[in-house]
Amino acid sequence: MASRLSQEEENYVRMSLLMTGISPRAARALFDQEFAPPCLDSSLKKEYNKLKDLQNKRVINQSQWNLLFPRFPDLPDSKTFDVTLIITLLRNLTNLSPPHGGFDRLPSDNETTPSSDLARIKYYRNFLAHLDEGKVDSTTFTTAWDNVSNAISRLGGQPMKLECDDLKVKILDQTNQEIMLDIKRSNGEIMELKKSYESLNKSVKGLKRAKKALTKKVKKLKTSQEDTVPWNIRAQISQILVEWKDNDQIVVFARETLDQPEKRLALLKESTNVPELLTTLPEVIQPAGLTEKRMRYLYNEVRPFFQYNFRDEFCPRASEE
Repeated sequence: MASRLSQEEENYVRMSLLMTGISPRAARALFDQEFAPPCLDSSLKKEYNKLKDLQNKRVINQSQWNLLFPRFPDLPDSKTFDVTLIITLLRNLTNLSPPHGGFDRLPSDNETTPSSDLARIKYYRNFLAHLDEGKVDSTTFTTAWDNVSNAISRLGGQPMKLECDDLKVKILDQTNQEIMLDIKRSNGEIMELKKSYESLNKSVKGLKRAKKALTKKVKKLKTSQEDTVPWNIRAQISQILVEWKDNDQIVVFARETLDQPEKRLALLKESTNVPELLTTLPEVIQPAGLTEKRMRYLYNEVRPFFQYNFRDEFCPRASEE
């Protein structure tokens, strides 16, 4: 026979039933006032561009999008919308004034507008979803229940308030208790899965960093082999060319004797076409290539650290003496 639930576990079950059974209908009552069910399809189509933008920003996911724009001949129905989608549509497509702290914080007790009541439902829904254990202490339960049930009453009317009052005191049936016990049994497995996921995620990030660093080193090595001018010398040459272009002529500074001041000497005549001169390259001098000693070093010492498909390109076998 199943063991009896503790008071904290009963509190959790009652809050779950309140947040999944009654509060969505209260939020939907406000939604249907803003978007009349017979006109819902045409109302959403008028806002297509705005809704598409929300989807591109990942505010609306693909499953929610399919509910908003189902395949023909189906039509959208607010009864299929969850609280998250309802709040997203109300805050982006209507003129409802947001709560003072926004929709993502618990409003103060003196705020009783429809938007603040939606924020209360959203807040406690997220609170319940992020509990590691299926338990709610009595103090938290009382505060949360009063906040949510009063919000439901204002949004959905007195009949829904009576449903809340009945749910708070009614005896939980066997099905509710079995659900709670299943939650207890699976809670340990969930925590282990979280730990495994976090460990795997750290390993993946480490591998990505290592791959990025290795790719950077390979690219730098490949560039150094193709370019016989060291990168720091090339940077200096580039800077000199920039200065020459700015001065519009090539100059040097020299002393006739060691104790005399430097003089500025122009190397080119004023009629010289400097841009054309700078773009005319001299004859290419072919590099001599690596020495046998260097090639043996690369092959014997460096080659094992390269990926297999890059070894022959960067660390080829030296010719036998």
